Amino acid sequence: MSGPKMAGDSPTAVEVEAGKAYMWCACGLSKKQPYCDGSHGKTEFRPIFYKAEATKTVYFCNCKSTKTAPLCDGSHKKLRL
Repeated sequence: MSGPKMAGDSPTAVEVEAGKAYMWCACGLSKKQPYCDGSHGKTEFRPIFYKAEATKTVYFCNCKSTKTAPLCDGSHKKLRL
């Protein structure tokens, strides 16, 4: 696997809770996007830990091309679909 699998062409809005931890899927193989379900198994990818500092809506990246993982930076807008 040379790069992560694109899991979607837009981010997922998630209401995160202050102090709660989230594990974002970095490989794109999880069936529970945007969260890790362990599907990365024998790949070089590992989930990215995200701890919410405040209760608010964040946008987790699904295209897996963001430079600000795990949050969307708009990279999906530049990808050829």
